[in-house]
Amino acid sequence: MPPTPQRRRLARRLAAGAAVLATAAGVTLTATAPPAGADSGRAHRPAGTVDVQLLSFNDFHGNLEPPQGSSGTVEELQADGTKKTVPAGGVEYLAQSLRTARKGHPYSVTAAAGDVIGASPLLSGLFHDEPTVEAMNKLGLDVTSVGNHEFDEGRAELTRMQRGGCHPKDGCYEKGKTFKGADFPYLAANVTDDRTGKPLLRPYTIWQHKGVKIGFIGVTLKGTPDIVNADGVKGLTFHGEVETINKYAKVLDRQGVKAIVALIHEGGLPASTSYNYDCDSPGPVWGSPRSSEAETGGGISGPIVDIAKHVSPKVDALVTGHTHQSYTCTIPDPAGHPRTVTSAASYGRLYTDTTLTYDRRTHDIVRTAVHGPHAANHVVDRAQPKAADMTSLIARWNKLAAPVANKPVGYISADINGRGAGTPEEPLGDVIADAQLAATQDSGKGGAQLALMNPGGIRSDLAYKASGNEGDGVVTYGEAFTVQPFTNMTNVVDLTGAQLLTALQQQVSGPNEASPKILQISRGLTYTLDMTRTGAARVAADSVKLDGAALDPAKTYRVAMNEFLAGGGDGFPALKQGTNKYVGPSDLDALTAYLTAHSSPTAPLAPPKADRITVVK
Repeated sequence: MPPTPQRRRLARRLAAGAAVLATAAGVTLTATAPPAGADSGRAHRPAGTVDVQLLSFNDFHGNLEPPQGSSGTVEELQADGTKKTVPAGGVEYLAQSLRTARKGHPYSVTAAAGDVIGASPLLSGLFHDEPTVEAMNKLGLDVTSVGNHEFDEGRAELTRMQRGGCHPKDGCYEKGKTFKGADFPYLAANVTDDRTGKPLLRPYTIWQHKGVKIGFIGVTLKGTPDIVNADGVKGLTFHGEVETINKYAKVLDRQGVKAIVALIHEGGLPASTSYNYDCDSPGPVWGSPRSSEAETGGGISGPIVDIAKHVSPKVDALVTGHTHQSYTCTIPDPAGHPRTVTSAASYGRLYTDTTLTYDRRTHDIVRTAVHGPHAANHVVDRAQPKAADMTSLIARWNKLAAPVANKPVGYISADINGRGAGTPEEPLGDVIADAQLAATQDSGKGGAQLALMNPGGIRSDLAYKASGNEGDGVVTYGEAFTVQPFTNMTNVVDLTGAQLLTALQQQVSGPNEASPKILQISRGLTYTLDMTRTGAARVAADSVKLDGAALDPAKTYRVAMNEFLAGGGDGFPALKQGTNKYVGPSDLDALTAYLTAHSSPTAPLAPPKADRITVVK
């Protein structure tokens, strides 16, 4: 009889208790197996081996309900070369998908590569992500690395997510119930406490079942301090991904653990936006003459490529995240052996199924010069039955959130796309920038002349037809929260025209040259982004205008932005040079106030034209 989720959680808690006896350098965790069944791959494996199923996902970001707008779809390439948009995501379907996938696999482990929580919709974010951790416990997550968003509320709150206990300010949300914390370990091998020099959380863990041992090392990207508020990572040092993984791979090897998986919250950019393209093929994915060049193989670029090329051959597979992309690629390790590098998009829309063939004699994963672990991404489709326990969980937390979440704050006439726009300038980005300008432009409220918004802070679209019982076109507080979940305070600062130009050039130069971060701009500000050029030259000084007048490098301008950008976040050190700071309302309050003031049931807000940035390709 398959172990129940309750028995799985009990086993993990008992193992975690025993792990206290382990050394400070690393902690061993023994996990029970998921539901047992027939070993379907037995006839195809070498003698003395067993197939271990590794199920993984990343960047869930508290999306318990199906994500709204384009954030709740994946792109699927068809055999004839066309593309199909498939609705996907929602924890009811993710849990069901994982439970279905585990059937017939007596050796199965489920892992995540960070950002399980943070930047979450209101249903989870309102309760400091306790609902998501509870859901992860129920669906059988065995281990995860930390991501940058696990630090959104600081180290103390991350520690509470692991250990449990009620929120220090908000208390317990349900009478008689105390938050129990995560049944699974959070791994933070490359995050050390400046005071002790030791990892903030466990650096690694070991999954065991019937003599099979697999070590998991978890790291977040080294650049985490550059993309989170400074207070969240105060007193912590973030070390290099490669050096840290290689360090603990040696530790595991000395313990006799030869099979190792790295969970890395850093990722890449695949050659295709379709989840099912062949990352390793040099030709068309489906062999169809109608397949476009964009849909050919050609692999992957971005930070994870260099990381994968230098991580020790002792590591057998890399599960990655952060870029919210989908890929299952093969990148040779330093010894030239193939090794899988995978990512399952974001928001629970996909999961990855990787087969690790474990050799009982060598205690290692079978990898040769021509064969590495097999991996494939699968859609978390919404045509399947819902997991009943997740439906109950959502209903319970929705009841608590309803008084806040269901309040109408505005009306729209059509979808206003943010993250799903797929263009440098996003219609929703224009709305958010205009909202921050409107909230701070009065002389007594900061006197802002323009506003800037970082694209990474726009977490979703505003969908005309949203989930729930509200009418079409109604924007609720919960939907606005999903778009802007950080509640950063708006800042207004003095910047010279020269500093503002430098900031615009930093969008496409320096750390941002390979992967541009295009700031969303308020009305009145215009410029040309010439992508045929390189570096800072992509933004020419003479193209930048405010209300039709050329930007004066010697003049001082009042510029509104969120506190994250004002601190130089996302690779914009020029913005950190601002002076004469005024602190305004939160970015969420600015957005809801703008929607309320500029829309009504009879005059809904239309999507902006997004014509403030002229892009030359």
